Amino acid sequence: MAPTTYTTDLKGLDQLSARELYDLLKMRVDVFVVEQNCPYPELDGKDVDALHLRLLDGGELLASARLLKPYSVQDPSKIGRVVVSPAHRGKRLGDALMNEAIAACARLYPANPIALSAQAHLRGFYESFGFIGTSQEYLEDGIPHIDMVRQPATQPA
Repeated sequence: MAPTTYTTDLKGLDQLSARELYDLLKMRVDVFVVEQNCPYPELDGKDVDALHLRLLDGGELLASARLLKPYSVQDPSKIGRVVVSPAHRGKRLGDALMNEAIAACARLYPANPIALSAQAHLRGFYESFGFIGTSQEYLEDGIPHIDMVRQPATQPA
């Protein structure tokens, strides 16, 4: 299979058009709520202060992730709501999305670790990007999760 070509953008909520926001939220609800049969509060208030990383092919949304800034100098930035469109799975877009998300966090918050709450069955996927488990498995909205952290490429002096 030929690699999928894509462009990326990183926008705050107010920078997204109504159509872009609709497409992003629809994809997240289609996957996290409908496909995974997991009713949970998708609109959790964190999107307002987040940056939204999108992989696009023209105007078509292929994948997205939400980046949250660190609360303080020593806290991690966070990657969440990592999702690939069901119509574009099997094209290694999850790898591309994570590489882009890690690069964005490293560029914006170079001294901070990066944290995420991974669905437990994806632990190996996130480990392949340098994340290490920091918790026992726990249930979040009925799905097993594990907290993971990736240390910054350069430690502060």
